[in-house]
Amino acid sequence: MTLLRCPRPRPGATTRLVCFAHAGGSAVAYREWPALLPDSVELHGVQLPGRADRFAEPFPESLDALAAEIAGALAPLLDRRVALFGHSMGALLAYEVTRLLEAQGLGPVRLFVSGCPAPHEPRERRRFSEYDDDRLVAELARLGGSEPAVLSHRGMREVILPYVRGDFRLIEDHRSRPGPPLRTPISAFVGEADPVVTAAQAKSWEACTVSGFTLTTFPGDHFYLQPLRERVVAEVVQMMSAKQSGR
Repeated sequence: MTLLRCPRPRPGATTRLVCFAHAGGSAVAYREWPALLPDSVELHGVQLPGRADRFAEPFPESLDALAAEIAGALAPLLDRRVALFGHSMGALLAYEVTRLLEAQGLGPVRLFVSGCPAPHEPRERRRFSEYDDDRLVAELARLGGSEPAVLSHRGMREVILPYVRGDFRLIEDHRSRPGPPLRTPISAFVGEADPVVTAAQAKSWEACTVSGFTLTTFPGDHFYLQPLRERVVAEVVQMMSAKQSGR
């Protein structure tokens, strides 16, 4: 099954925005963004296996393998300007996809990384993928990205927690390979009260590019982008059209 979901096709769009969700998330995380985007931008959400309409498919073996699959799936979209936006795990995945696209001479106009430390920052030592159900649910509640009522329902836990663990395992096992910095400009977003990443860690993404870099902080926690959706999308649109984008 295809990796990409386009909730509102715009044949006349000049730019495509490809969005990557957080660990345990899906393309649905961006379902309300198209209404906030101009007609010149067409959104494509990345739908990872093991969830939603891809629930029956096996989890990917590694984040690198997943990035390679996504980079291949993006090929038909590269006839127009493309920007990538990733939140949390999605930011790391979007970064690895960008590296692969650049290796083909097809780098995006901008990479947006949200709620995620730069790849060279010290890693979280805890392995959330090995937590028991109650402890994992408590961690998800701390981050604030899941409805407590959903996680308290035993049947929903049995559906959701396996792919949440699978996503955490991808992050925990991933080691970003050495390589030159990107030629793609990077815009980093972070919530002021994010328990996962500090503003300083978000700023360290600057070392990952030789092109332009911006850092924007928003009020809120790790999932600041949900209540501040309109503001976040407006910032994305502005940065995609910034002169540094180049292409």
